[in-house]
Amino acid sequence: MTVLRTALLSVGLAVAGYASVSWLTHDFQVWTAEGARRLEVALQPVAMPPVVVDGPGIAPQLLTRWLAVPGYVTVVDFIYTRCQTVCLSLGSTFQQLQSSLQRDRATQAIGALITTTESAGGRVRLLSLSFDGGYDTPARLQAYAQKLEADPVVWQLARVPDIAQNALLLHRLGVVVVPDGRGDYEHNAALLVVDDQGRLVRIFDQAEQQLALDYARDLAQRQLP
Repeated sequence: MTVLRTALLSVGLAVAGYASVSWLTHDFQVWTAEGARRLEVALQPVAMPPVVVDGPGIAPQLLTRWLAVPGYVTVVDFIYTRCQTVCLSLGSTFQQLQSSLQRDRATQAIGALITTTESAGGRVRLLSLSFDGGYDTPARLQAYAQKLEADPVVWQLARVPDIAQNALLLHRLGVVVVPDGRGDYEHNAALLVVDDQGRLVRIFDQAEQQLALDYARDLAQRQLP
């Protein structure tokens, strides 16, 4: 009897454990908090909070207003100009994305026979948002943009100057920023795809830059009236 009771208890614990893990991992589709966040965004797009941005060529305005351009998709990353690690890598990634998008635009400009994907690429933009708005003034962002050879037609930089609004934006989008006590920050790196309603619709790992670009192109095509 004792053996049977022990066996039944073990089965019960196994079933409960399976159910718990299934719930925590969205039916085993993800195993990490980051993965869960990406799945949640894919299932339920996230609206941008009412935060004001400014930057080189960007007059102070609501971020949603800048993002919500009919038919256009924006790939966003978060950086700060003093960063010597992750942001440099993100800058390189955006340089590669910029090159691809410039080729898309050049193809359209010469009126060549283009594919649907290439046509949509002309409506994909890049935006680097600084979370260090107190230091990263528009002048500093402009210097940083020039250093990276950012083409303002394709790639712009901006900041959220208000501290409270900046914190709200980071929280809403799931961007983790932790001061290291030496004037720098530890932060996660991701490529965020925003639709023409100003909603975060997908999150890609930095290493998935081609997937992010392909998705943004496809979304731009699907957004056309």
